[in-house]
Amino acid sequence: MRSLWLLYELGLDFELVTYPFDGALQTDAYRQLNPAGRVPTLEIDGQVVRESGAIAQALCELAPDMGLGRGADDPERYAWLDWIHFAETISVHVANLTQQHLILFEDHMRSPTVMKIEAKRLARTYQSIEVALAGQDYLLPRGFSAADIGVAQAVYMGLHFAKLTDLPKVTEWYKRVTERPAFRKSLPAVGEGLYQGRFFEPWPVD
Repeated sequence: MRSLWLLYELGLDFELVTYPFDGALQTDAYRQLNPAGRVPTLEIDGQVVRESGAIAQALCELAPDMGLGRGADDPERYAWLDWIHFAETISVHVANLTQQHLILFEDHMRSPTVMKIEAKRLARTYQSIEVALAGQDYLLPRGFSAADIGVAQAVYMGLHFAKLTDLPKVTEWYKRVTERPAFRKSLPAVGEGLYQGRFFEPWPVD
């Protein structure tokens, strides 16, 4: 979804191939593209890019005039790179919580301790965003970029497990970026996607 949102924002022509979370990702044909059997995978000009942060960098370089990337000589370059990859920090906690909430079906498999620790860690990542938004509307001073896309999409998943309580700047920023048409276009159809099942209540974050 993160890469799809960026593609829509950039207005690039592309072909989308979707794979269900089942054996399709483990077939020889797909694993020739991505040996780990993970998504997303970007095929471009005969080359393959498999990490979402690297995909964001590659796509922004294809459409520099759209202003969603920050070039090598841009003073915001390092901050842009930092946020592009910070999205994965958020996503790691989300992945652990997703496993606890959705993948492990039996009560004895789930760990209340892991769920609580990961929810706290996830909430701390939100605090980092709150600090960064002091005095500005987006993660970078010059405005909306692929950094906002990556981090906001990670927060979109994270909100299943930890809320934006007492974080007014993050709350306003998240509302602002998710009102964009490209975000809406990238959402899974109703009844589709991973996050359609039953969830346990988020653990309280002290």
